[in-house]
Amino acid sequence: MDATPLITYINKIVELTKEEEQIVKELIHYRRYLKDQYVVQQGDVCKHVNFIIKGCTKTCHVDANGQEHIVMFSIEDWWTSDIGSFITQNPADYNVQCIENTELIQLNYNVREELFAKVPKLERFFRTITERALVASQERIVRNFSKTAKERYLIFKKNYPVIEQRIPQYMIASYLGITKEFLSKIKSQLVQNSKS
Repeated sequence: MDATPLITYINKIVELTKEEEQIVKELIHYRRYLKDQYVVQQGDVCKHVNFIIKGCTKTCHVDANGQEHIVMFSIEDWWTSDIGSFITQNPADYNVQCIENTELIQLNYNVREELFAKVPKLERFFRTITERALVASQERIVRNFSKTAKERYLIFKKNYPVIEQRIPQYMIASYLGITKEFLSKIKSQLVQNSKS
């Protein structure tokens, strides 16, 4: 298993010594998932935070009517989990499902605590990435009630150009909170506008 992508990512936020890098390498766990497999299932306790080395996942909530609501996509060098469930060790509100065959580095709850004890600067690292996730989540909430569907789609396209190429249209529509037919209509309007 190659831990280089995770070590590189951590070193962008806090600088690890070679000894600290070795501690991280010894405590992490590598796991492969196939397309459509669940990393976390709604109702189960989320046991890991997951760093994506290769692949793509979606984080979604399925409501009582069986309707799927996608709140996030994650690709290489991103983290994915039900963070609320992981922190509280209560049942997950979200599924994390693989859209592609996916390779992850996983840290379970106890290992993360052990890492904090052995490499204290990792607490700052995790605080930083959790704060960034909170800010992104709040920005998305504001966008959802203040922007039109077209504006939300354009923001998605601008912020995540790589993701759009890798996932089905109906999933993008779910993420934007619209039907796939409405997304098709928005896209065809944008094509028309670019021609005129």
